[in-house]
Amino acid sequence: MLSLTGKRILVTRTRQQSSDLAARLEALGAVPLLIPTIEIIPPESYAPLDNALKQLDVFDWILFTSANAIEVFSQRRIPGLVPKRVAVIGPATAKAANALGLHVDLIPPRYVAESLAETLSPQVAACRILLVRAAEARDVLPELLVEAGAFVTVAPAYRNQIPATSISLIREVFDSSGRYPDAVTLTSASTARSLVALLNASGLTLPPCVALASIGPITSEAIRDLGYEPAIEATEATIPALISAVEKLFNE
Repeated sequence: MLSLTGKRILVTRTRQQSSDLAARLEALGAVPLLIPTIEIIPPESYAPLDNALKQLDVFDWILFTSANAIEVFSQRRIPGLVPKRVAVIGPATAKAANALGLHVDLIPPRYVAESLAETLSPQVAACRILLVRAAEARDVLPELLVEAGAFVTVAPAYRNQIPATSISLIREVFDSSGRYPDAVTLTSASTARSLVALLNASGLTLPPCVALASIGPITSEAIRDLGYEPAIEATEATIPALISAVEKLFNE
């Protein structure tokens, strides 16, 4: 028998990003329930990003904190201008950068902003850094790099919003105990916050019997701030590690 046979697993990633996680879960016998709690939309203005990209050669480093940021960069980059050095938050972002033809110079040992800042700090004094990220991202990364002596330009590449169509889908899954998922996979603080917002908008609360599987410490912190406790946390912030955590949860 497969390790997740018959387990109903709610996948909360964006529609564009959910297919890989869903396919991996399905291969283990699970029944994936795809309800995106966030969707990617443009920032209020592309001007900060476009202005930075016009003078890309003045930056010593460009930092990407998600594959979404890489995608927007690829759409708005100036032909012929190549980053001097590139740092990314983790392997999924590195894969997206490599697919674009970018050479990744640095990936931190832990795939969180604090680890990226800690790894970069010894080598960024007096350096100019371009940080391409979500508009709602935590400010811990730029703040720590400024403390290390860097000059940081933050360029929002996209925003997250709650998909209106997901309200009815959430209500359908959570309004009857017979439809409850066995677990919910949460791959970012944004997916956690938006899940609870969707439940609130539907007049529902998260049933105690539904396990929350977190991709990492930042997501777990957001879950606790919302008044819930993650049932399990992945050993590293990657999709394979999250799936392993879900397997461990149900096989223990």
